[in-house]
Amino acid sequence: MKKDEEPLRIEESSGNVFADLGLKNPEELFAKAELVHRICTIIAERKLTQLRAAKLLGIDQPKVSALMRGKLDGFSTDRLFRFLNALGSDVEIIIRPARLGEEADTRVVTA
Repeated sequence: MKKDEEPLRIEESSGNVFADLGLKNPEELFAKAELVHRICTIIAERKLTQLRAAKLLGIDQPKVSALMRGKLDGFSTDRLFRFLNALGSDVEIIIRPARLGEEADTRVVTA
């Protein structure tokens, strides 16, 4: 390090990159990203082309491409749930009290 350089500052992540970046609705963005990750994993595991995936999901190929590149605009969580259903996955939503001493949160758990 040169004399006039400031030392590199490292901040610990909160576990949600969207919150760390100060984006609006970070919990929703994180949940959507997790759902999209699962959708992309299923598409890859089934070796589906984007065109075949588009037909299964009821959307056009450019939207599949956008989804796979992380472009979440225009994809509600409800729509992502329907995509998972179309790919043969059940979606289960469980609502329960927050853990003792912890703040309530939203998370996606995949099996």
